[in-house]
Amino acid sequence: MQPLKKTDPSTIAGYRILRRLGTGGMGVVYLARTAGGALAALKLIRAEHAADPGFRERFRREARAAERITGRWVVRVLGADPEAREPWLATEFVPGPSLAEAVALHGALPEPTVRALGARLADALADMHEAGLVHRDVKPGNVLLALDGPRLIDFGIARSAGATALTATDVMIGTPGFLAPEQARAAGAGEVGPASDVFSLGCVLAYALTGRRPFGTGAVAAVVYRTVHADPDLDGVPEGLLPLVTACLAKDAADRPTAAEVRVALGPADGPAGDWLPPGLPALVAERSSRVLNLPVADPTTVEPAQPTGVSRRRLLVLASAGTVAAAGGVAAWLYGREPAGAGAGGTGGGTGTAKATYTLGVLTDLSGPGKEDGLAQQRGLRLALETFNARPDRPFDLAIEVIDDGGDPKRTSAGARALLRDAGLVAALGPTTTETAVAAADVLVAAKVPVVSVVASVPTGVIRAQTPDSRTYFEVRPLPGTLIVPFARYLSEHDRGRTAVVEDRAGGTYSWSAAKSMRDSPPAGGTVTVHRVAADSEDFGPAVRAALATSPLGVMYAGTSPRRAALCARSLREHGYRGPCGSVEHVLQPEFLAVAGPAAEGWYFGAGYTDPETVPSAKGFTAAYRKRWRLAATDRIDRYAVESYDALHWVAQALRTAVGRKAELKGPAIANALMTVDESFQGVARTYDAGASFDSQAALKGLTLWQVRSGTPRCLGPFAEAAKRD
Repeated sequence: MQPLKKTDPSTIAGYRILRRLGTGGMGVVYLARTAGGALAALKLIRAEHAADPGFRERFRREARAAERITGRWVVRVLGADPEAREPWLATEFVPGPSLAEAVALHGALPEPTVRALGARLADALADMHEAGLVHRDVKPGNVLLALDGPRLIDFGIARSAGATALTATDVMIGTPGFLAPEQARAAGAGEVGPASDVFSLGCVLAYALTGRRPFGTGAVAAVVYRTVHADPDLDGVPEGLLPLVTACLAKDAADRPTAAEVRVALGPADGPAGDWLPPGLPALVAERSSRVLNLPVADPTTVEPAQPTGVSRRRLLVLASAGTVAAAGGVAAWLYGREPAGAGAGGTGGGTGTAKATYTLGVLTDLSGPGKEDGLAQQRGLRLALETFNARPDRPFDLAIEVIDDGGDPKRTSAGARALLRDAGLVAALGPTTTETAVAAADVLVAAKVPVVSVVASVPTGVIRAQTPDSRTYFEVRPLPGTLIVPFARYLSEHDRGRTAVVEDRAGGTYSWSAAKSMRDSPPAGGTVTVHRVAADSEDFGPAVRAALATSPLGVMYAGTSPRRAALCARSLREHGYRGPCGSVEHVLQPEFLAVAGPAAEGWYFGAGYTDPETVPSAKGFTAAYRKRWRLAATDRIDRYAVESYDALHWVAQALRTAVGRKAELKGPAIANALMTVDESFQGVARTYDAGASFDSQAALKGLTLWQVRSGTPRCLGPFAEAAKRD
C-alpha cells in the first residue's frame, strides 16, 4: 500500500479514500472505507480511457456481471457507476492471501481443507452458471482465503454463456495451465461455457492438493499443448478425490460434471467454515486484517485532475488481497505493512494501547524459477522469524515482509526492487538467489540507501557499486564462494593426505580455475597438488581421471560447479577403481549429482555455506517450530538456508532496533551502519553473524560446514573445523 498523493480525491461517491493499493495504465485502485465503516477496494478509471466507447462498454459489462453474482463465496460489489466521467467500481476488500500464495508459503493443503475449498468454489460457480454467466479465469490467484471460507474474485472477463465476446474471436481467454482445452484452442466464443469453469476448478483442486500445476509449467505454447493433448499429472492427489478431479479434467466438455455435481460430490458448501484452514494460515489472515483495520484515516487531499495511472480488474483484486506486484512479473506475497508511525521521532510507538510502528522488509527471491527450492526455504525461514519477532511482548516495533518472486530473472529483480521502493516503510531487503539477481537488487536498492542482505547468493568483491569495508549497504550472510573448498581441504589435512589431484572442469569457468589455483597454492597437509583439466565442451572425464590416478592421490577434488559433470567425474573415478576420499563444493551438492552419479556419489565430501539445524544443539527449538509451522514430518529434512534466513531477519531486526533507539531519521543507512559495527555481531540460532565476512579472511570462514553423502543421502557433519577431524 502507498500513501495518497495530493492529487488523489479524499472521497469518491461517499467512499472515504485511505490508501493507494496500486496504479497502472488505466487508473488507480484505492483502499476505501464505506460510510458504514466497511473496507472496500475501489477502482477508478481515468477519464481519457473512459472516453473510448469500447472501453466503457467493457467496463459496463464487468460491472453488470459482478453485480449479478451475489453468492456467499464471491466478493460482492458494493457500488459502481459506469456512466461517471471517471467510472468506478467498489467491491468488498478481503485481506486474506490468495490460494497461489498460500500454496507457495505452506505447500500442498490437506484433503479436508481442499474439500471445503472445492465445495465452496463449486457453489460459487453453480450460482454463476445458473445466472447465465461463465467466469472463464478460475485459477489460484483468483481465489482468496478468508477465515470463514474462500472468495472467488475477478469477473473482468466473465460473460454471459453464448454471448459474443468483445475481444477478437481467436484470442485465447484465460490463464494457461488453468484453462480448458476449448479455451486453449481459442476456437471461438461459443465453445467456452460452464464446463470450461469446471475444468479450471479441477486444475485448482489438483494444484491445492499437490502444490503443482497438473499440466506443468514452462513456455505458454508447451503448457497449452499439454492441456489439449496430454494427460494431467495427478500424482499425489488422494484416492478419495482422484476420480472427481479426473472427471473435471476430461478433454471433452460433455464428459465433465457440472459445478452443482462437483459441489454435491465434495460435501456441504454452507456448513461451518471457521476451522477449514490448516494451522498457520488463520494467523496470516488475522495479521493482515489487523494491519488494515489499524490504518489511520488519511488527511484530506486536494482534488485536482487525476494524473495517476491504473490497473486492470485482475490487479485490483489481487493487489487488494494477495498483493501481486505486477512490476515484478510474478506472484508476490504482500504482508500488509504501513508507513511507520512516528518514524521521524524514532517510531517506537507509544505505551499501552498505542499501535507500534511497522517497518517493511522486502524479499526478492526465486519462487518459480530454477532456484525456487532455495527461494521457498528463505521465505519459510523469514516468515517463521517474522512471526516469532512480532510475538515478543517487549518488541519496540512490528515487522512486515513483502515477498516478490523474481523467478531468478535479473530484470524481474530490478522491477521488483523498484516496486519495493514505493513502500514508505521499507527499511531493508533480503533474498536474492543468484549473483545476477543480487547485483540487480543492489543496483536499485543500494542507490536508494536501502541495505540488501543476501543469504544464498554471493557477489565478488568490487562488483557492487560504492562498497568498501567502511561504507556498505550490501551484506552477505554466508561464506564467500572461494572458501567452499576449505572444508574438504581441511579434511585431507587433518588425515595427513598430502597428495591431492584436482580435476579442473573448464566448464566452471573462472570459479574452477580459481579453486584449482587455491588448492595448488595451499596444498592440504603441506603436500603436493596436481591439476588435470577437462575441456568445457567434453563430457569425457576418462583422460583427466587416468592422469590424476597416475599420481597415486590420497584425495581427489572436483573443481567445478556442474552437478551433472561432477557426477560424470565421480562415475569415471569409480570405474577406474579409485576408492579414496573425493570432494567438491555446494554448487555440486544437488539432487542431479546424486541421481546421475548413483553409487559413485557415496562417500563424497562437500564444503557448504549452510547447515542442517538438526546438527546444531542450539537450534533445537527452531527445528521443532519449523517442523510444526510448515507441517513437516519428523523424517523430513529442514530446508537448506531456512535457519540462515531465520537468523538474517533477526540480525536485521537487531540493527533496526539500534537505528530506532538512536532516533535515526533514515532507517536504511542506520541499519547498514549497525550491521558494520563490530559490537553489533549477532548470535543467531545457527552461528554468530557479523559484517566482516565479506572483507576479513577469518570471518569469511564462519558458517562453513562439511557434508558427506552417506547411504545415498547428504548428511551434515557439522562446522568444518571440528567435522574434518572425524572419520
